[in-house]
Amino acid sequence: MATFRKRGDKWEYRVSFKDPFTLKYKIKSKSGFKTKKEAQKAAAEQEKQIAAGFEFDTETMSLEQFLFSWLHEYKKDTVRKNTYELHERNIKNHILPYFKNIKITDIKPIMYQKFLNFLTDQGYSKRTVEIIHSTMFNAFSKAVIIGKLVKNPCYGATISNKNEKKKGTLEYMLSEDIPKFLQEAYKYNYIYYIFFRTLIETGMRKGEAAALQWTDINLRENYIDIKNTLDFSAKTAAELFGETKTYESKRRISIGTSLSAALQKHKKWQFENKQMLQDDYKHDLNLVFCRVDGNFLPKSTLFNAFNRILKRADINKMPIHALRHTHAVLLLESGADMKYIQERLGHKSMMVTADVYSHISKKLDQNRIKDYEKYVSSIVELDS
Repeated sequence: MATFRKRGDKWEYRVSFKDPFTLKYKIKSKSGFKTKKEAQKAAAEQEKQIAAGFEFDTETMSLEQFLFSWLHEYKKDTVRKNTYELHERNIKNHILPYFKNIKITDIKPIMYQKFLNFLTDQGYSKRTVEIIHSTMFNAFSKAVIIGKLVKNPCYGATISNKNEKKKGTLEYMLSEDIPKFLQEAYKYNYIYYIFFRTLIETGMRKGEAAALQWTDINLRENYIDIKNTLDFSAKTAAELFGETKTYESKRRISIGTSLSAALQKHKKWQFENKQMLQDDYKHDLNLVFCRVDGNFLPKSTLFNAFNRILKRADINKMPIHALRHTHAVLLLESGADMKYIQERLGHKSMMVTADVYSHISKKLDQNRIKDYEKYVSSIVELDS
């Protein structure tokens, strides 16, 4: 509501409104109008902006208030759960600890550039810094659109190449190491053997494999439908099954007859566990890969088991995700093209696939051309 008063020979308006961020009543005022009519016209425009959400007390709005409001109003229920949680982690773990209680209007381009440089100096990879930057850039772009800021201070910022991972450092298991790895896995614990074998033969992400239910597998026609990913940090059973990393990650992949047969044996083994444990078995989860009692496999036990098996097999340490790369390399070695690999791995675009595996592809091409030259030379070279 607007009120007016004359101060000397000039008029002033005062508009009272409730700030949605602080939930406190604020006053917007402006003086210097020659007539009351001019003040009323300006006040009406001010009230219109407030009603539309374009003008609040940005001078006192903190970065924390704005970022969490942005998360709740513009990201919640509009992006995938994984994306929302990524933005939330970036805000809580990186952005707010650095900027602390700063106002959004006080963040300037040079200050923001120092923030990105700080992250690099802390040892974060270029990709990690890019992901954190995307959160801030996205949020501040919205701030400009809705009138909280005139310019986006993140625009034009650069990210150092200092910690960029060099291409050619892709981690994967050599094909000659796979048999001894699986042998050691079987000796260590059968459930880890069948889990890691499936990762190698399908290229699934560990979360996708951990979320598989028997209704997702067709052992007659030999295919697997990948629909979910397991949220290892879930606090309730209802939160256990989350959405896949991207829309393209939902896919159907074919499996070989040997893996299909192994999964059929695994199903029988699991059925014996169900019969033995009866009501103590987690029948409702219907998981393919699980503990003896049907409960999901915790991330920590997967990591620990993987590292121990690698050590027993005398194979260099690598992340579980390397088994996904291993599958892609096996596909390349067998002559599969990038388009097929992209669809099988569930990459968003073929550019992603080509970028990740291009150097492996070139290496294979070099080996193939050597074999080709050797073969052709045996045909075309004449006896001297």
